[in-house]
Amino acid sequence: MTDAVAAGAAADSPLRPSHVSARLDDSDPPWPLRPWIMAAICAAAGLAFHLLIDHHYDDALAHWRSALATGIAAATVVFVLGVERRRWHWALGFALSWGVILGLIARTTAAYNIQGNPVEWPFWSGILAVLVATPLFQTRRDVAPDWRFWKLWQMPYARLHSHAWTDAVIGAASLAFVGITFLLTVLIGQMFKLIGINLIFDLLNDEWFGWMLAGAAFGGAVGLLRERDKLVATLQRLVMIVLAVLAPVLAVALVLFLLSLAGTGLQKLWDSGFSTAAVMMAVAAFAVLLANAVIGNGGDDRATSPALRWAAPVLAIAVLPLAAIAFYSMHLRVVQYGWTPERIWGVIAALIALAYGIAGLWAVARGRRDFDDLLRPMQQKLAIGLALLALFLALPILDFGAISTRDQLARLKSGATPVEKFDWAALAFDFGPSGRAALAEVARSPRKERADAAEAALAAKNRWDLSGPRGALLLKPLAERLRIIPEGRALPAEALDRISASYMCSRAKACVALWLDDKRIGVLGQNEPGDALNFDFVTQNDAGQWVQGDWAKPVPAKRRAVDLSTARIEVETVTQRRVLVNGEPESGTFD
Repeated sequence: MTDAVAAGAAADSPLRPSHVSARLDDSDPPWPLRPWIMAAICAAAGLAFHLLIDHHYDDALAHWRSALATGIAAATVVFVLGVERRRWHWALGFALSWGVILGLIARTTAAYNIQGNPVEWPFWSGILAVLVATPLFQTRRDVAPDWRFWKLWQMPYARLHSHAWTDAVIGAASLAFVGITFLLTVLIGQMFKLIGINLIFDLLNDEWFGWMLAGAAFGGAVGLLRERDKLVATLQRLVMIVLAVLAPVLAVALVLFLLSLAGTGLQKLWDSGFSTAAVMMAVAAFAVLLANAVIGNGGDDRATSPALRWAAPVLAIAVLPLAAIAFYSMHLRVVQYGWTPERIWGVIAALIALAYGIAGLWAVARGRRDFDDLLRPMQQKLAIGLALLALFLALPILDFGAISTRDQLARLKSGATPVEKFDWAALAFDFGPSGRAALAEVARSPRKERADAAEAALAAKNRWDLSGPRGALLLKPLAERLRIIPEGRALPAEALDRISASYMCSRAKACVALWLDDKRIGVLGQNEPGDALNFDFVTQNDAGQWVQGDWAKPVPAKRRAVDLSTARIEVETVTQRRVLVNGEPESGTFD
């Protein structure tokens, strides 16, 4: 794991101090200020992230804010995980590049569907790309003679494998440290609260402080562990040894499972009620992970136990049938229900698993007990290909929504999918601009049943409005379904928007807004005559915004201390209000 570094890299390194270093690579001198610098960078990034995502939960976050928040978070994490004093500007450029890429992916994804959510499949594909690319960059930084060196295929596998595992261990340990830091801060805050000092407790209730604390804890932990990566390497090796012990268990289980399938057939998999493809690919991923834990970084690092040595090739071979079952499961799903973006992503994942399975089978067939010598360089090439593929799929080049829209419309027009079983919500909220354009076209159809369902899908403000027993049915405008009491008193525009989007009235055939006072409205809704009523308040908060919930309820006044032995005791009759419907109470008492 300490491959010789190219002369150019070593030349860039400052002179090492005379004391013994805790660094794994002798070319990396100690950097005592690293934890403090990383903590400050991550704390500032945490504050910036909070300022960008801070908004009212009922309002959509602007796309540019989603993009900038994502870019800052991604660039910060990539930088603190991958930076070294030597060639630090390489790490800065690499981190900023990925920040820009993931920010643009987040903006495109947020603008794709009307919900404005950037965390969709392309976003996760971009995250996968940067996770795979980071150890590739670290290895290239270590061994490349200069920035023009692009021969990724010739990077030493041992160093690449070591970087990948070390990054995973440091990242996981740092996240655990964040949790411990919050727990300790809560305990300290509670301790001071006991003596009447609420400063720390109040700070914890402020979101900006939480993000800054999480950032500082994560950055400081990464800095501390990176400065002691010789110790981390020992911990990494321990993790690999523990995981390797599980390899024979999974190998035996897979052999028994695959042999059982020969007798039971695949039908039991389809009847199980679980996603067969997801389970098979998850098991295949574990098989790859445990096989790599056994074979280690190189020939000198592989496990010596006979049980482990035999388990590794079994796991490598078992990936192929698992991937084949997953691919066949996805194929059946597509034949039955057509393409959707999720199924396209599922097929791609199954093809990647098949590639790893074929590589494992070929390596075992050619190398026998020394199969790992052939498997390691193939896995390096597969990792590079996976990073490039994940980045390509994350960028707005292929429109999976358009592909799915064409297929689903063809199934609707051919009668393969009846109108009542057609997923109108997917076209409206999952398939992007192509799906909504298709809905607009279907809404002009002379076939009334299809046109009404398409109009309802276009008019819906969220996908849950199109679910339930009535499916995609067009509701009358809210003005025709809403009754205001007292009659004639208008609702503010913002209050009306809040009521129309609420669970009480968004899908209700009948809705009532009852003025309780100048800042509080009781809202009742009923989806169908005879159904249960939904009730909640819509109130104006101190900032002047109309929100759902009883925010206008006054805070109880602080009570004076009493001496019960001499206090005057009385019984008082109070008048409270509650909402009645046909004489039956529908709300709790208030005021």
